[in-house]
Amino acid sequence: MDKVSLLQKRKKQILDAGKGIRADINSLIDEDSFVELSCFSFSKNEFYGENAEGEGVVTGFATINDYPFYIVAQNAEVLSGGVSKANCEKILKCLNQAEKTSTPIIYILSSLGVQIGEGVNVLEGLASLILKASQLKGLIPQYLIVNGDVYGQIGVLAGLCDFTYFIDKKSSLCVNSPLVLSAKDGKNLNKFAVGGADGLQNSQIATFSVKNFAEIKNSVTAINELLAEPVIDSDEMNASLPALDKKADINTILSVFDKGSAIELGASYCQEIKCYFARIGGIATASVVFSGENGVELTAENVRKIKDFAELARCANLPYITFVNTLGIKCDLDTNNSLILKELGEYVTTLDCMDSAKISVVYGKAIGLGYTVFAAKSIGYDYSYAFANAKIALFDSVQGAEIEFSGNKNADLDKLQLKYSDENSDPINAAQGGYIDNIIQPSFIKQYLTASLQMLLK
Repeated sequence: MDKVSLLQKRKKQILDAGKGIRADINSLIDEDSFVELSCFSFSKNEFYGENAEGEGVVTGFATINDYPFYIVAQNAEVLSGGVSKANCEKILKCLNQAEKTSTPIIYILSSLGVQIGEGVNVLEGLASLILKASQLKGLIPQYLIVNGDVYGQIGVLAGLCDFTYFIDKKSSLCVNSPLVLSAKDGKNLNKFAVGGADGLQNSQIATFSVKNFAEIKNSVTAINELLAEPVIDSDEMNASLPALDKKADINTILSVFDKGSAIELGASYCQEIKCYFARIGGIATASVVFSGENGVELTAENVRKIKDFAELARCANLPYITFVNTLGIKCDLDTNNSLILKELGEYVTTLDCMDSAKISVVYGKAIGLGYTVFAAKSIGYDYSYAFANAKIALFDSVQGAEIEFSGNKNADLDKLQLKYSDENSDPINAAQGGYIDNIIQPSFIKQYLTASLQMLLK
């Protein structure tokens, strides 16, 4: 057989072995933009007695809405997407190229674990891959799509990536077989209840839950445009928001963001905390909104969500804004015996390491530690604003102060009544101490934020 015919035959074998994953790639990228790398990688798996065409992974680069991306896609049609050392080495080549060119990476994973018969070799390969993904964190954006079943150590990538997508009724991410995990607990759960986005709420791994690749493409495009173009022209810079004068809640606060620009991350867990990439006056920001109507009580779980988002904002060098309405730490035994103090400490460390602008807006309550960590100038916020009807105090109520000092016989309850009454908990006291830059009419908040962001841009 002549060399051209042989090439065509081998090419057909590779394409036939990866029809499904190539269709997924094509649904994500611009038409005819994919350039494959290491296409003819082959190795022999002695245990299965068959070739691993393309090492069970497709790598290359392409564009999405004209922006370049490197793509790593596991091919579950070859050895069940089993991970091998050669598989890891092929992925590493792609990651090294992405690092050299500062190009974002998209992982499309589908794997039932490591290939049997690889032994320690595959563990070394995985270690190299996981280390490289960790080293890229904060240097280039990393997106991960759970494209079916992802079991075993390769799932660690989901904990390292900036944005992780779960597809409804398709994605399952587990450290072991979901059947084994379910049986260990004496339960009979399907794989989605164990490893789907809803089943993994406590893990806080699912950044987005989507229906299909079309939604993923739209999401990746929106995020990439915001990160790639941090400042754009906007005709909303001086917009007034009169609805905020009537009521400040999660719905009216969202009007601060430029129309159509808000992207919520982690919507499926800790829903009292909302995290957004969005533009304000054309400027890309990372914003946390405390959405509880009467004030959010802090727990280890919701503080961890805020901390992880703040770290993402730091890595992306985005201005960081907190819209504060919190009662401080939740008062119960479970919270007291949780990781909340460690999470708060790590959050403060992240905040201190952040070089971008940090702005706080107290639109509801900032009580006790909730003020200290999320609004105080001394913790590192460049500007702190408060709505005229906000509440900033050590305690949320007279009753709270009385309970706190109930064991102190010298406490003057009449003075507590006066000090912590509503009339003395407005933000004017904090402003008089120089801790709040301005007390503002809520409808003008967007104008203040736009002006502040323009001054703080680097």
